Amino acid sequence: RIANNSLTVYIESSQSQVKRVIRPYPSKLALDYVTPVQIVNGDADHLPACHFIHDVPAVVFSTGGFAGNQFHEFNELIIPLFITSRHFRSQVKFVIIDYKPWWVSKYSNILSLLTRYEVINPAADGNVHCFPAAVIGLKYHGFLSLNSTDIPGGYSMVDFKRFLREAYSLKIKNVSEIQREKPVLIFISRGNSRKFLNEDEMVVMIEELGFQVVVTRPNRMSNLNKFTEVVNSCSVLVGAHGAGLTTELFLPAGAVMVQVVPLGLEWGSTYYFGVPAREMGVQYLEYKTEPEESTLSETYSRDDPIITDPASLFAKDYFAARAVYIDAQNLKINLTRFRQTIVQAMEHIRMSSPLD
Repeated sequence: RIANNSLTVYIESSQSQVKRVIRPYPSKLALDYVTPVQIVNGDADHLPACHFIHDVPAVVFSTGGFAGNQFHEFNELIIPLFITSRHFRSQVKFVIIDYKPWWVSKYSNILSLLTRYEVINPAADGNVHCFPAAVIGLKYHGFLSLNSTDIPGGYSMVDFKRFLREAYSLKIKNVSEIQREKPVLIFISRGNSRKFLNEDEMVVMIEELGFQVVVTRPNRMSNLNKFTEVVNSCSVLVGAHGAGLTTELFLPAGAVMVQVVPLGLEWGSTYYFGVPAREMGVQYLEYKTEPEESTLSETYSRDDPIITDPASLFAKDYFAARAVYIDAQNLKINLTRFRQTIVQAMEHIRMSSPLD
């Protein structure tokens, strides 16, 4: 029994009353932004009366946390929600704590495949809803990943990508199916930190190598219904480490994702996007910037630990390191070095293309 007005889940039990409190969101770093849910075990005589009785189970989760950042939305909400609920085959109701209308609207294509029912917003519905069973919180397997052995039905990342293609009516499964005179390369242009200061020169160089370049900015990427189709029809995705690279989920198998790794962000680049890319059938290339390509080299001396030993700063104070490497760094890419990476990407695409 879920009492929406108090965010309390009651479980009928012969035990004396036992209370637990959880915050239904996978990331511990975000729990300050997540409203707690109380779970109470008690005997039937002391449970609240049901206003609505449902014949399907509930999944209770929060869209608080880091919603608003596309990486976190997929990493901590969409993929965990798929892991937790896909095996119910749409016969499940979602109870969304910290309900955000824009989030439900943004991911309506995905939600409509996971449940055939309207979601319940406790903040707007003060009733007691009774279910045959409930899952409180979402199962999480790691950065943009699924462990098929831990999921009822054994769903894998390949299955999740098939699910996304269905949700957004995407037609291209493998990059070899793309028939274009020039392969399309999506270039992610950042407006704030980690932006390319010589972006125009980079685009010209890439075009000279034979790509049709589509420069994409964050405002365009927010409309998933339209942008997923663009990504699904491209052969290469290029961008600096950041949330925009989450769109690798919509690349066809065999496509190439090129991640530009800013100074100090090697670990996050590898585990947030590099390892997951390979698991989802995307070819992964990495361009590691040299200190001279970072604007941090203009602020700190060449022998400063911020330049020579970023790991030490992360180990000492994560938030101080984040302020430097994530929030205060831009890039001026060495075109000669970067050209070699783009040539590699072109070679990968040519090997994936069907023979004439």
